[in-house]
Amino acid sequence: MPGVRGLVFLGFPLHPAGRPSEERAVHLFQVEVPMLFLQGTRDRLADLGLLERLMERLGTRASLRLVQDADHSFRVPARADAVVKGEMMDAVAEWIFALISRRR
Repeated sequence: MPGVRGLVFLGFPLHPAGRPSEERAVHLFQVEVPMLFLQGTRDRLADLGLLERLMERLGTRASLRLVQDADHSFRVPARADAVVKGEMMDAVAEWIFALISRRR
């Protein structure tokens, strides 16, 4: 897509719950723009080991930011949703600013 400078994935559903696989990520290798993946560490739709290996294979165009103790919907048992969402948006803003700064 012309003009697209990056993609942000909020809770990328790498696989169905309880069935770890990388099949849903095959198309990511065709993406040529930088990608940011925000993922909860308790997300049952993205095994962290698989996701980390995927990030390595995608190389420098992929960044992973983990939200500690968050599930797929970014719910965190011991913290307020507003705090978690604020941290997520700060991470996205930081990534976008770095992306824009590189292109100048």
